[in-house]
Amino acid sequence: MILVDTHVVVWLAFDPGKLSTRARSAIDDARRNADGLAISDITLLELSTLSSKGRIHLGISLESFLGEVEARFNVLPITGRACVRAIALPLTYPRDPADRIIAATALVEGLALLTADREIRRSKALPTIW
Repeated sequence: MILVDTHVVVWLAFDPGKLSTRARSAIDDARRNADGLAISDITLLELSTLSSKGRIHLGISLESFLGEVEARFNVLPITGRACVRAIALPLTYPRDPADRIIAATALVEGLALLTADREIRRSKALPTIW
């Protein structure tokens, strides 16, 4: 299983051409091997925020869209362990609380994070795929 960053969920839904070859391969492998794809539950909030700000345009209701996301991904909850890990991430890691929760969730679950975010990848705080 791999944890998918929020922008990757958006690209899968609206612009799959933005995915790197390696990202597409990792997604296909995870699906084919029944390992599946996961998201942190904070990704649902980030998707809601993107919709409310008009940064993504849905052809269906937000609730229906989020239901589709929940059906396609294993949604991992924010845990106390993840919160402690999020606070302990190095200063080189982005300060955005959602980014920190997503990374911490990957770390405590032992998952790689699928992300195009250069700052996250440069921080080397966790294994990433792109």
